[in-house]
Formats: sequence, C-alpha cells, structure tokens
Amino acid sequence: MDRLVTTVRPYAWGSTTAIPQLLGQEPTGEPQAELWMGAHPGAPSRVDRGDGERSLAEVIAADPRRELGAATVERFGPTLPFLFKVLAAGHALSVQVHPTLEQARAGFAAEEARGVPLDAPHRNYKDANHKPEIICALSDFDGLCGFRAPAATADLLDSLGLPALAAWTEVLRTRPEEEALRTVLAEVLGADRERTAAVVGEVAEALEKGAAGDGPHAATCAAYATAARDYPGDPGIIAALLLNHVTLRPGQALYLDAGVPHAYLSGLGVELMANSDNVLRCGLTPKHIDVPELLRVVDFHATAPAVLHPVTVPGADGEERYPAPVQEFRLSRYRLTGAGRTPDRHTVDGRTPQILLCAAGEAELTDAAGRTLTLSGGQSAYLPADGAESTLTGTDALVFRATVPL
Repeated sequence: MDRLVTTVRPYAWGSTTAIPQLLGQEPTGEPQAELWMGAHPGAPSRVDRGDGERSLAEVIAADPRRELGAATVERFGPTLPFLFKVLAAGHALSVQVHPTLEQARAGFAAEEARGVPLDAPHRNYKDANHKPEIICALSDFDGLCGFRAPAATADLLDSLGLPALAAWTEVLRTRPEEEALRTVLAEVLGADRERTAAVVGEVAEALEKGAAGDGPHAATCAAYATAARDYPGDPGIIAALLLNHVTLRPGQALYLDAGVPHAYLSGLGVELMANSDNVLRCGLTPKHIDVPELLRVVDFHATAPAVLHPVTVPGADGEERYPAPVQEFRLSRYRLTGAGRTPDRHTVDGRTPQILLCAAGEAELTDAAGRTLTLSGGQSAYLPADGAESTLTGTDALVFRATVPL
C-alpha cells in the first residue's frame, strides 16, 4: 500500500476553506476546488516506494497486471479506470453534460483527425472515454440534476412574472417533452448574447425576489439566484432553470449518467468517476459552448433526481456501498464508530485496485505483511490488486473506498 501525495486544483469556483479544513491546514485565501486521487494524466497522484516520489500513472504503466490485476487490465486496459476526487464548490460550476462511450470515441477521433490541439479552448473531447460519475455529500450539498418535467418548469417560469419568458413557457406546456426541452435549450444557448442580456438581468432580479418570498418556489429560486450572482449576465441561468434543484445531506449521493445535464452549486463532496475529463458545457461558464455538439449529446427526457443511500452488503464486513450501474468504479464507505471505545475492525478485499480516503477522524490501515499506515482527514492510500486482504481500524472515522466492481 502507498500513501498518496495528491494535487489540489485551484479552479476559480472552488471554496477557499473547505479542503484546507478537511486537511487540517490554514487556508491560503486562494480557491481550492478539487483534490485528485488517481492516475489521470492531468494531475496524477504520486507515491514513494523508497526511491523518491513517482507518478502513480508511471508506476501502473511499468507493471499494469501487478498493480491493477489481470481482470481489470483485460476489461479496461493498462490504466486505472477511475478518478477519485474531493470536490469543494464555493461557487456554482458550469451546467454540463458528459458523452456516452461511443460518442466520446467518435468525438475524440474526429478532433484528432482535424488536428485540434488537446489544449485548444474549443476542444470538446480530451480523451476517448466516457465520464459517468457519482457525488456523495460530506456537507449539505446543493446541485442541479436532470431536466424537470416541462409543465413544472413552466409553472416556475410563470412564477417569475416575466413576459419575456412567455414564449418558452408556451413551448414547455404544449409540445411533447423531448421537443419542448430541446427547443428551449437550443433557443436559449443559440440566441445572441447582447440581445438576451436584458432578459437575463430581469431573470436574475426575479429570482432574488422569489428567493425572498414564501412561495412554493422560494428555495429553488434561492439556489438559482446564487448561481446568477456567480455568473452575472450569463444566459446559462435560463438553461439552468430547466433542471431539477436537489440538496444532498451528508452521506447522500447522486449518480450522473451520460447525457444528463447537471451542475454543482455549493458544498463539499466525494466524487468518483470514470478516468476521463470529457465535458460539454451548457452555460454558467466563460468557456466554449459547442451548441450543435451539445444538442447531439444531451438526453432530452425529464428525470427526477434519484438520491442514493449507502447499502450494507452481506458478507462485506461493514462496507456500505452506493449502487450505481457502471463498470469502471464502485464507491463505498466504512463508518468506524468504535462502540465502547474498542476500535472497529474491517477486512478490506484486495482483489481489485483501490483507493481509500479518510474523510473524517483517523483510521489505521494494516496490510497482510503487518505494515501500517495512518490516515487522517483528506489523506488517502492506494492499494494494488495483489489479492491480499488489509485491515482497517479506528474509533471515530469515516473512510471512503473507490475500487473496480469485478
């Protein structure tokens, strides 16, 4: 097992305090948005096996079968198939959607054939992989997820009392679901930004008023008003109004499949995804929006957010798993409560590659050879797929496990 040396990504939307607090460090005043754990080339973790720090990606590439196990390599190739993160949103992230595996492969190949540089601002596909993901709240966590039923969105727009939205309200009430959602999103994102500036301003003011009231949409308006303040003048706020608002409590999670538009607004969470960085944006961002490609990838069906709760698995020695229909990763957790102050002990299966993250308290990890590693808040460990069981102990700790569900 290896203690991971991790990288924090300083995206502008990041919280200035949440990740430092998790790590027990003093804030620097700069945003700290994501702490990455894994072997993604964008910011691979590092390990030290006695000869200095090396990239985990390099370690795996040198002997993928030893590190990942034959079954993982045969199914996903010689790379760790997931990326694990701690995400700290101090401001709203962009509304975005991820492609299917087939769409990612085709889009990546097409941009490679056209010679679009990987770091070009208008590049859509950074790799040939899909990016299903799961987010689990460590604090109260606000987000947007999936299209709201068109009639319910029409009610929300009507509550804002803006004549400029009447045409879209009519579309949402009268046309079939898929056609209605596609039409409104295409018109919002395809409109001239200067021409829509006045409407966007009116929407932002109406959301502030709605948030200050006591009507049925007050909480939803408050969430959108926060996003509008984060991105003044951005027409993406109107696109965001098409989506469900959801608040996760600590321990609750959401699974986000391909084609589902979503955005994270605020809070601290653990995020696990396929090893990809493919994102198509729909708004609330200064970055490139490829409207035709976006409309090809988005799934235009209304879906209510399905909040996930951890499930105790018989025979898994206290491991609580978050069910998600994906092959590349599985998220689970161990709650080490130490009833009677006797340390909880859990056996951790070693047949697949995995990363363990201590999200609270302090836990001790012991491998089959008796070597120990102590993990405190924000610290993580990588365990190769050597088949040997490890033991996790603690009296007051929360540990998340990312692994491959073979």
